[in-house]
Amino acid sequence: MTNETTPQASSSQAVVEARDLNLVFETNDGPVQALKDVNLTINKGDFVSFIGPSGCGKTTFLRVMAALEHPTSGSITVNGMTPDEARQKRAYGYVFQAAGLYPWRSIAKNIKLPLEIMGYSKEEQDKRVAQVLDLVELSGFGGKYPWQLSGGMQQRASIARALAFDADILLMDEPFGALDEIVRDHLNEQLLKLWARTDKTIGFVTHSIPEAVYLSTKIVVMSPRPGRITDVIESTLPKERPLDIRDSQEFIDIAHRVREGLRAGHSDDA
Repeated sequence: MTNETTPQASSSQAVVEARDLNLVFETNDGPVQALKDVNLTINKGDFVSFIGPSGCGKTTFLRVMAALEHPTSGSITVNGMTPDEARQKRAYGYVFQAAGLYPWRSIAKNIKLPLEIMGYSKEEQDKRVAQVLDLVELSGFGGKYPWQLSGGMQQRASIARALAFDADILLMDEPFGALDEIVRDHLNEQLLKLWARTDKTIGFVTHSIPEAVYLSTKIVVMSPRPGRITDVIESTLPKERPLDIRDSQEFIDIAHRVREGLRAGHSDDA
């Protein structure tokens, strides 16, 4: 197993570089090491899924990328900058587990919120809202309120809000985890289409092996705390992925390697 990217992948333009990254939380019960010796390169246009058991540091690493948490040692850069600098440059949009839409604002006004804060003109706000609603296939729903939309539609609106200011990087923390399998499959398909249309770099946290394999160009398998990378799997699946690709031997083989990485992480912890 390895926690380094392949030489071929490293030849592309690096968007995120983590080297010997450690993060220790100080708690009332003593220090807790959330991330240990993490080394990872994410290249421009990658779709990277982070998978592992609860408490393995998947979300913590995403939050470090977003400057919501800060490492205690090691280094990380985002677009060649510190995560704090990247946040100031609006380098990424963040989609949380819950849609987090304000119930008193329409869908369009929820999407406009970051644009209002950033000082975009009303004309530019309206233009961008129309563009991202179209991207997530919610055109015509801008005047609705969150309670009038299904859970899946609310998450698509949340994604639209994260895309509104056209950040290069989209960070997604288990955005479909609370949805039923049918809706989740549909949104997985839509997310791949969105990724193909926008060429964003995506970091995606999931607990689902099929979801990670279906969506990703790169799958980062993590161990139980302290969170370490047990494997980085470069997907050999084609970029065009109908849902029935999940029945292919190639898909099954990649999923098997993910399971092996998860088992190895538990064995190391034993």
